[in-house]
Amino acid sequence: MNTVELIEVPGKDGVITLKPKNPDLLKERGMTVPYDPRFPTTNQTKNCYQNYLDFFRCQKVKGEDYQPCTWYKYAYTELCPPGWIEKWNEQRAKGIFPGRI
Repeated sequence: MNTVELIEVPGKDGVITLKPKNPDLLKERGMTVPYDPRFPTTNQTKNCYQNYLDFFRCQKVKGEDYQPCTWYKYAYTELCPPGWIEKWNEQRAKGIFPGRI
């Protein structure tokens, strides 16, 4: 199997993080999100934002328990600064997030 599967691991402080189920596959590739031809430039801001949107769109359409959606979460947590994610989560909670989910 050539797909990186992710599992949710609860941390000591109750925060859930995503870890690869098959880390040996990542060793072959490196520990970063693979190349996405939609975002060919070095600046990965759009890639970060698109994966954030895709995660919540996937959950909205397929349901929160749909495992393939976790790939998008892994990608945006690797690409986006934590401050952006916190800000976007707060905006979604308040109903003022500017993106279309």
